[in-house]
Amino acid sequence: MALRQRIVMISALLTAPALAAPTIPATQAPAPLSNAVPRPLIGSGETELLERSWRKLDAELRALDQLLPAEPEPAVRDVLSTPELPSNLLRVNQPPQGPIQPEQTAPAPSLDLPTPQQLEATGVASLSLEQALAIAFANSASLQAQREQVAAALATFQAAMGTYWPTISAYAAGGYSRSRSTETSLQANDNLGFGPLFSSTGLLTPANPALPPTQPQTGTPTAGAFYAPEGGWVKSTSGSTDAEGGLQLNYALLDFARTPTVKAARASLEQQRNTYANQLRSLQLQVSKAYYQLQQQDQLVRVYDANVRNDLVLLQDSLDLKQAGLVPRLDVLRRQAIQASDEETLIQALADRAVARRQLGVLLNLPPQVTPSASDPIAVQPRWPLDLEQSLLAAYRGNPELEAILATRQALSQQKQATAAGLLPKLSLFANAGGTSNLSSLGNFELGGGGCCGSTGLPLTSTNGWDWSVGLTMTWLLFDAGNTAGQARALAKREAAAAQQYAATRNDIRLRLEQAFFNHEASLAKLSSARRGVAAALEAFRDVRLRYLTGLSSELDVSITQDRLINSLVQRLNATVGVNVTYAQLLRELLPMPRDPNQPIQPQLQLQVSSSATP
Repeated sequence: MALRQRIVMISALLTAPALAAPTIPATQAPAPLSNAVPRPLIGSGETELLERSWRKLDAELRALDQLLPAEPEPAVRDVLSTPELPSNLLRVNQPPQGPIQPEQTAPAPSLDLPTPQQLEATGVASLSLEQALAIAFANSASLQAQREQVAAALATFQAAMGTYWPTISAYAAGGYSRSRSTETSLQANDNLGFGPLFSSTGLLTPANPALPPTQPQTGTPTAGAFYAPEGGWVKSTSGSTDAEGGLQLNYALLDFARTPTVKAARASLEQQRNTYANQLRSLQLQVSKAYYQLQQQDQLVRVYDANVRNDLVLLQDSLDLKQAGLVPRLDVLRRQAIQASDEETLIQALADRAVARRQLGVLLNLPPQVTPSASDPIAVQPRWPLDLEQSLLAAYRGNPELEAILATRQALSQQKQATAAGLLPKLSLFANAGGTSNLSSLGNFELGGGGCCGSTGLPLTSTNGWDWSVGLTMTWLLFDAGNTAGQARALAKREAAAAQQYAATRNDIRLRLEQAFFNHEASLAKLSSARRGVAAALEAFRDVRLRYLTGLSSELDVSITQDRLINSLVQRLNATVGVNVTYAQLLRELLPMPRDPNQPIQPQLQLQVSSSATP
C-alpha cells in the first residue's frame, strides 16, 4: 500500500491544475514568425490521452496491490502511531544493565557450544574502549593460539640446543621361556675311547653285595654311566629366565648440521614472536574499529529516532493545518510517506546496532549470554602528531611484520645449510656397559631306547656375565641420487621467495599508512565542514518550520530541509568516526607491542611520540 500511495502522490502532482497549460482562443490569428508565441505543451485532446494513461496506470497499480501478500494485521487507522518493533530486535537493543563485571568477561570453554539457556539469557553490559582492548588481549582465541605457537617454537629451540650434549640411555630386558625337546642318539658313543664310563660293558655288577668295595668284584658286565646306545633317546622339559641391563652413551663429536639446525630453530622462535606482536597490533585495530562502529550505530539510532519523533510532530502540524483548510491533503500524504520511510531507516539502524554489538562480542570472545555496549561517548582523536615521512620511517623501524619475514628467511637459510650438511661426514662417540644373567632348569625326563645323553641332564644351571665397550662411529653419505641437493635447492628458492614477500609487505605497509594518513587529514577537514553544515541546517529547519506554520513556505521545503539536517548530522557523525578509525589505522603501523607472550600488555589509544615514533 505504501508503494501505491507514493505513485498516487506522483500522479496527483502531475495532474494538478496548476500544471495545465493555458489555451489560445480559436479566433486569434497566428502571430508572425518573428513574434511567435510558444505552442502549449498539452492540448485538450492530449489532456484526455494523458488522463486515460493515468487511469490505466491506476488500474495497473490496483492489480499490483492484489498480487502483493496481504498485511498480517489490519491497517493502522491512527496516522500518528508507529508500528510495533519485533521483540527479538528490541531484546538485543535494550539499554545496558550496568558496567561489565569480571565474571562476565571469562570466555566459554574452547570446545563447548552455547546452550539454549545461555542464548536466551542475553544481558547487555557497557564497557569502555580500554576495557574492550584488555578483554580482547586476554580472551582472543586466535591470540591464545599464537601464544601456543610461540611456546612450541621455544620448546623446539630448547630441543635443538640439547644436541650439543651427549645422550645417555639405560636399557634392560628380561623374559622367561619354556620348551620340551627330544634328544636321540643316532650312533653309540662306546667307540670314542673315553674310558669305561662310555663303554657298554665298562662296569661289572657286583655278584655279592656284602663284599666290601675294596675286594675284587665279579659279576655281569654293565654299561658305563655316560654310555648312549644307538637309538637311545631322552625327552626333557627346559625353562630359562634371562635378564640383561646396562648404560649406553652417544655423543656426536663432529656434526656439520647441528649448528645450522640450532640457528634455524632460534630464527623460527623470533618469527613466531614477531608474528605475535603483529597480531597484537591487528587485534587492537579490529577492536578499535568495532568499538567506533558500535558508537556510530548507537548515535545513528538516536538520530533516526529523533527524526521519527520529529516526523510525528510535523505530521500533527500538517493535520492541524489541513483541518483549518490552510494546506492541501497532499501535505498530509507526503508527511505520512516520509514518516514511513524514516521508520524503515530507524528499524534498519536498530538491526545494524545489534550486529555491531555482536561483532564486538565475537572479537572479545565474551560468553554467549553477554552482549557488549559502548560506554565511552564519541570523542574526536587529535590530529596525527607526525608528518607522512616521519610516519613511514617510524613504521619501517622495528616493524614486527617485516621482522617476522626476515626471521623466516633466516630460518630457511639455516635449514638449507643443515640439509646440505647431510652430505658431509659425521663422527660420533659411543660407549656402553652392562651385565647379563641366565637361570636354566631341566626336568621331567623321559628315557627310551636304552637311554641317552645323561651327561647333559643338569637340573638347574646359572650363568652370569658383564661387558663394556667404547668406540667411534663415522658415517658419510656418498650417494643419495640428488635427494639432499634437491631439498637444499628447494629451501634456497623458498628463501628467495621470502625476500620478495618482504618487498611486497614493505609496499603494503606504505600503502596502508599513506591511505590512512590521507583519509585522516580528509576526515578532519570534512568534520570541520560538517560542523558548519549541521549548524546551518539546524537553523534552516527552525526557520522553515516557522514559515510553514505561518503559511509562508510549503511542506516540500520542510521535507527538503529536514532531509538536509539529517544528512548533515550523519555526515558529521561519519566524519568523526572516520577521524578515529584512521587514527587507529595509523596507530596500528607504529604501535609498540611486546614480543614475549609473558610480558604484560598495556592498551595504548594514542601515539607516544617521545618514546616510540620520533625518528
